[in-house]
Amino acid sequence: MSKDDAKDPKEPTYEDYLERDKYNDDEWEYRHVILPKPMLKLLPESYFDPAEPGVLRILAVKEWRDIGITQSVGWEHYEVHAPEPHILLFRREKDFLEKVAAQARAQQNGKK
Repeated sequence: MSKDDAKDPKEPTYEDYLERDKYNDDEWEYRHVILPKPMLKLLPESYFDPAEPGVLRILAVKEWRDIGITQSVGWEHYEVHAPEPHILLFRREKDFLEKVAAQARAQQNGKK
């Protein structure tokens, strides 16, 4: 058995990310998503800030969904923290889901 056979490290997958509990202030709801550090090497080069090598830029919804991050609607990637580029900071308007539900009810009532 070669040493390569003996050591078969698990390659990180997009399912390995961690979602932290939400917290909020008066205006926003926040959440941090923590990617396994080795996963950064698997991301497309275009996802990184050209001015800061190794640091992600702000990703569009389609981009972060394409790497396997799943969250309910309304979340936006709003900040990066260069010392910990594997942690993505998200936010959405406080009470977003309630507002969307109220709008849907209003539209339903308007169609009757």
